[in-house]
Amino acid sequence: MKIVFLDEYSVCGRNLDGIRRYGEYVGYDMTQPEQVVERSKDAEIVITNKVVLDADIIAQLPHLRLICVAATGMNNIDLNAAAERGILVKNAIGYSTYAVAETTIGSALALLREVVYYDEYFKSGRYASSPRIFNFDRPTAGLRGKRWGVIGMGNIGREVARLAEAFGCEVSYFSTSGIARDEAYKSVSLNELLSESDVVSIHCPLNDRTRSLIGRDEFSRMKQSAILINVARGGIVDEAALAEALDAGELRGAAFDVFTSEPLRESPLYHLKDPYRLLASPHNAWSPVEAIDRLIGCIEQNIADYVAAK
Repeated sequence: MKIVFLDEYSVCGRNLDGIRRYGEYVGYDMTQPEQVVERSKDAEIVITNKVVLDADIIAQLPHLRLICVAATGMNNIDLNAAAERGILVKNAIGYSTYAVAETTIGSALALLREVVYYDEYFKSGRYASSPRIFNFDRPTAGLRGKRWGVIGMGNIGREVARLAEAFGCEVSYFSTSGIARDEAYKSVSLNELLSESDVVSIHCPLNDRTRSLIGRDEFSRMKQSAILINVARGGIVDEAALAEALDAGELRGAAFDVFTSEPLRESPLYHLKDPYRLLASPHNAWSPVEAIDRLIGCIEQNIADYVAAK
């Protein structure tokens, strides 16, 4: 049985022996679209994080029986095409819940405490040359007592809510699906959440209901002292409108780990008047080594289940 991993770099060099033991394993650091068919043509199992397997590609892989998505989201797979050919598609669920929630809380603290600015102030030598023990160039703020609004109360949103409450925040949430659930937190409209929250964090999927959910009108409803955190998907927030809001001082700051295109090429977010208002990272909120090892374990279990059912 041949197993091909098309973008092995996405697991950060962690141990894949548990997967290798199931057959002839071939891993590629990265795979370009034009390379997918050639590299996968003899594979019974293909593992992909972000490499696309569309209907045309799937039709050219006669031996393919299992696609293991090395992530939770499966929007890079044509699920209908796979189903029509009897190909199983399995993703990894829950491996990054705690990691993304920790990143969310850490981002809020970093923005409120102006961590990036003061770290640079120290390392630049300005502190060493200052006559003063303290510096208040950028006033900091605390998290306790703040109102925290969660957009999308799934597993990650629920864990963020739990952590925020532990820090002394009052939590409310907006359900992007519109489905009423029995939650421990107050359900509010999007307008109410945006207007009342000091911290807004996004944890919903990207779909027709959430695409461009936050734009110019929504930013105008937020507090000038508020911060916005997006660790969900690019496309939920209008990035040009975000840049305008930050430049106009309509928001205290924002933390983004996801973007409409990744890597993000030219963008107004690279040219902010005050770059310290934005805390940005390259889509790695999910990626502590512990979470990656859980992800690999999910892939291994999906392959084990497939082998056992053969």
